[in-house]
Amino acid sequence: MRGDASAATAFRTEPGHDCPRCPRLVAFRSANRSEYPEWFNAPVPTFGDDDAWLLIVGLAPGLRGANRTSRPFTGDFAGVLLYETLLACGLASGIYAARADDGLRLVGCAITNAVRCVPPQNKPAPSEIANCRTFLTATIAAMQNLKAIIALGRVAHDSIVRAFGLKLAALPFAHGSEHALAPSIRLFDSYHCSRYNTNTAVLTPPMFREVFERACKLRMAR
Repeated sequence: MRGDASAATAFRTEPGHDCPRCPRLVAFRSANRSEYPEWFNAPVPTFGDDDAWLLIVGLAPGLRGANRTSRPFTGDFAGVLLYETLLACGLASGIYAARADDGLRLVGCAITNAVRCVPPQNKPAPSEIANCRTFLTATIAAMQNLKAIIALGRVAHDSIVRAFGLKLAALPFAHGSEHALAPSIRLFDSYHCSRYNTNTAVLTPPMFREVFERACKLRMAR
C-alpha cells in the first residue's frame, strides 16, 4: 500500500520534479520556489493504495495546500471535508492532521489531480489540462483493480472522460451523476469540496458523503 506521500512517488505515472511541459506552470513553480523554498513546489504525486478500487480526481494542487505539503488535498480547506469523508466511509485510517507525515493511510482508494502542478489563481489553462492528461491516463491504466472514479468538479470530470476516449456530450457533468466509463468502471460526479462551494452550500457534507457511499455500495455489490 502507498500510505504516505513518499511512497506515492512509487507510481510510474508521475511527471518529474521539474516537468517542463507547461511554460506558465513552470514559471509559477520557479517563482514559488524562490519565495517559499521550504515548500514542496513540484508536481504533486498520486497518494493512496496501489491496489485501489477507487480513484478520486481533483482539479489541481492548492498553492498553500498540496503544493506546500506534497500530498493531494493536504493543508488546505478542501482536504478537511475530503479526508473526514474518507475516514467516515472506511476509505482511510488514522488521523488527518493536514501534514504529509500525519500517518493517515488510504484504504482501497487513491487520490490524484487532473493537473499535477499548482496553477496561478487555481485555474489551469485548457492546454495545461491536456498536457497533464498523459499522467492521468497512465495512472488509470496502472490501476488493475479499478472499479470506480469520483470526479471532484467539472474539470476533473471532463479530463477523465477524455482520458477514456469518450465524448463529453454523452457523459455530462452534474453533481450526483453516475456514468459507465468501461464495462467494469463507473464514474461518480461531485461538486468540488472547495471552501467556496461549502461556504455557499452548493455542496454540503451530506451531499458529498452520499456520493462516496454510493461508490462504496458499488464495490460491495461486486
